[in-house]
Amino acid sequence: MLPEVNTDEEWDRVVGDETVVRPAAEDLCARLGLAGEPLTRYPEGSQPVYAVGEEHVLKLFPGAAAQDGITEARVLSHIEGRLPVPTPRVHGSGTYESGWRYILMSRLPGEDLAAAWPRIPRADRERIVTDTAETLAALHALDPGPLADVLGPGDWDAFLAGQRAGAVDRQRERGLAEHWLVQIPGFLDAVPLFEAENRRQPALLHTEFMLQHLTVDADDGWRLTGLLDFEPAMIGDPAYDFVGVGLFVTRGEPGLMDRFAKAYGRSFDPRQLLAYTLLHVYSSLPRYLRELPAPPEPTLDALAEAWFGR
Repeated sequence: MLPEVNTDEEWDRVVGDETVVRPAAEDLCARLGLAGEPLTRYPEGSQPVYAVGEEHVLKLFPGAAAQDGITEARVLSHIEGRLPVPTPRVHGSGTYESGWRYILMSRLPGEDLAAAWPRIPRADRERIVTDTAETLAALHALDPGPLADVLGPGDWDAFLAGQRAGAVDRQRERGLAEHWLVQIPGFLDAVPLFEAENRRQPALLHTEFMLQHLTVDADDGWRLTGLLDFEPAMIGDPAYDFVGVGLFVTRGEPGLMDRFAKAYGRSFDPRQLLAYTLLHVYSSLPRYLRELPAPPEPTLDALAEAWFGR
C-alpha cells in the first residue's frame, strides 16, 4: 500500500500526499483495533502524524527515517511517568510495510503552547517557563545509559568536530550574510564546550526543547500538560538543550532566561549557548535573526547576550 521512501525525492513525492498516506494510516489503525476512528492529520512536522479519535496519535516513519521511529518508541517508554509533565504513552510500535514504521501513542491533552503563547498573560508565561525548566532538569537527571544502544552520537567530541568543520558552509547555505560568516571560526575557537562536569554525567537530550513540542490547557489556568516529539533525542552535553530554550521558549524576552536558569538549577555562558546554536544539527542563523530580537551591534558576542543572556 505504501511505497518505499529512501531518498529525498521519494520523501517529497510521497510523505505529503494524503491520497497515498491516509489509506495506509486507516489500514494500520484497523490492524491496531481502531477501525472507524476519525483521523486528523497534524499540519506541522516532517513525519505523517494523525490524531486517531480523541485518545490516540499515530505517527508514521518512512524507511528513510525508520531509525527515528525506533528511537522515539524507546525514549518514550524509558521516560514514561518520570517527568513532572506527561509524555505520550506508547501503546504499540513496529514495522508496517515497505520499510515504514509506526508508533501508536496516547494523545496529550491541551493545545500547542506555541500557538497559545501570544494569548497567555505575562504572569502565566513566567510560571510556564518555571515549569518547563523543571521538566528539562528532570529529563537531564535521568540515566541515559539504557538508551545508549539507540541514541547517538556516541562520541560527543567527534560529533562537535564534525559540526564545527561544516559550520560556516551550513550557515552560508541557509543564506547567512558574510559579515556574520567571517566571525564564526574565531568565535568557535574562543568558546570552550562540554565542560568537565558535563563530561562526568552526559544527559538524555530532547534536542528540540521548544514551545512547539509542549502542550498547555487554557481551561486549567494555562497548566502545562505535556512534552512530545523525542525522535531526535541524543545523549550529550545538557547545554545543547538550552539552544532550543533560548531560541524557542524564552526568545530574548527580558527576565525569562534568568527565571528558566534558576528553576533548572544552573545557568550556562551565553557565548557557549550561541556556539552550540551554530553547531546544532538543525541550525539556521538567518531564520533566528529574522525572528528574535536584534543585538545592539552585529557581533556574535552581542548576539549571544541578546538571545541567551539573563
